[in-house]
Amino acid sequence: MTALETIRAALAHAASRLGAPPGVDVALERPRDPTHGDLATNLALALAKTLGQKPRAIAERLVATIELPRGLVRKTEIAGPGFINFFLETAEVVGALPTILAAGAAYGRAAVGNRRPVNVEFVSANPTGPLHVGHGRQAALGDAIAALLEWTGWKVTREFYYNDGGGQIANLARSVQARIAQLSGKSVDIPEGGYHGEYIREIAERYVAAHKEDPAGKNLDTVRRFAVDALREEQDRDLQAFGVRFDVYALESALYTSGKVDETEARLVAAGHTYEKDGARWLRTTDFGDDKDRVMRKSAEKGGDYTYFVPDVAYHVTKWERGFSRAINVQGADHHGTVRRVRVGLQALEMGIPEGYPEYVLHQMVTVMKGGEEVKISKRAGSYMTIRDLVDEVGRDAVRYFFLMRKSDTHFVFDVDLAKSQTEENPVFYVQMAHARMSGIFRVASREPDSGTGAGVDLALLTQPEEIELVKELADFPEMVQRAAAALEPNRITTYLEGLARLAHAWYHKYRVLGEPEEAARLVLARAVQQVLANGLSLLGIRAPERM
Repeated sequence: MTALETIRAALAHAASRLGAPPGVDVALERPRDPTHGDLATNLALALAKTLGQKPRAIAERLVATIELPRGLVRKTEIAGPGFINFFLETAEVVGALPTILAAGAAYGRAAVGNRRPVNVEFVSANPTGPLHVGHGRQAALGDAIAALLEWTGWKVTREFYYNDGGGQIANLARSVQARIAQLSGKSVDIPEGGYHGEYIREIAERYVAAHKEDPAGKNLDTVRRFAVDALREEQDRDLQAFGVRFDVYALESALYTSGKVDETEARLVAAGHTYEKDGARWLRTTDFGDDKDRVMRKSAEKGGDYTYFVPDVAYHVTKWERGFSRAINVQGADHHGTVRRVRVGLQALEMGIPEGYPEYVLHQMVTVMKGGEEVKISKRAGSYMTIRDLVDEVGRDAVRYFFLMRKSDTHFVFDVDLAKSQTEENPVFYVQMAHARMSGIFRVASREPDSGTGAGVDLALLTQPEEIELVKELADFPEMVQRAAAALEPNRITTYLEGLARLAHAWYHKYRVLGEPEEAARLVLARAVQQVLANGLSLLGIRAPERM
């Protein structure tokens, strides 16, 4: 058990002895200002209302009641209105290093999820073209969220949902059909709402080569299936180039052929939340807090089709029935309007699905800049830049890191020139360089980094302020991973890695390692830094190079 876990458990026990309710949440964090101690808690302030006392009085009682192992804390202070600051013994601080080395690549992992299943759906792009940079941000975000959940003990299924029907797919098929006609010399325009990228011409050429029996592309259904399959393969290649994999591919068309959409409609009708109006079938979503009722099925005059949110509801029913009591959807901010509708539709089914199901992580748009100007055009895609273009331009590591270093709900400007630069201003280069520098220490020493465990090394020789701060930062990593996973915010990991890299670079420049009395202890520290940087980068799907 780490010092943080030990003190947190002791605080919870002390609080219960004072009369606090069981399961009280004990917030314990490392203060930004080291003069405020190594760990601090606001527990006394949180208990003030419950216990009916002033926070400072509660803090004094907690300090008097808490039972801590000897040699763990050298000093405890009460500050301000009732904050409790803990100052750890130096031996306890540096004692985290052998723990890090012993855990190795598993350092930072936890069992919080208890192997409970969770479904993470992301990208889910319509198969109408190559993946654009917005899909790239979503791919990086979804993959990192899935990794964070895996690191904290959840059993994760990564899922991609293909919308392989509807008007956009019909426009795709007609666009390819028009290109086929153009290949034979006919003057045919791409239909309104169609797709103009060079990739459409490529699909048309491949169709003609593969379908000798239909060189003019007259069989629109065959053209549609061919185009969808071709673009699904293309998107798979895009994702492979980006290092993203999926466990399940779900098709919208399968919801219709299996009868799941009709079954969902029947359930909604049976639940008594539907009505007929103007020839259409409506769901009374206002019963569940929506601002207005929603059309489920259009009138016969308008085709009698389901509106798009009905198959969405049916799809999430399948997730629930597959055993996913937790589901997370990573989508673009343009899906904001579907959040309430899907959740309300699931509530109206009266199947016991909780109100917040599924969880949503929505991301804002990406603007790509190069040479001070916005980049919008792709030769193959036409009107937008593809994720493959960006990966080819700056590399997978930079693309993934840049997409993850800001909160998903913020608009992001991707600076191509910065991503390609090998300077300290480039955050991914800066973090990877810190790992390479730690690796270089062992290379110069002609030692394998994992040759030592810290056993028998006098770690008390690590007395410099920079060394103590570095160890404290390393000790924070597991807690940081858990907080990032709980918040579904991978950007917390990039922020942590940059802070750790900053401390590592400063220590590297200021102190010698080899040939000094502290050599053995500093090699342990260097190895721990190298390990944590590697673990953090690996979690994000980014390389930890030994040379730069």
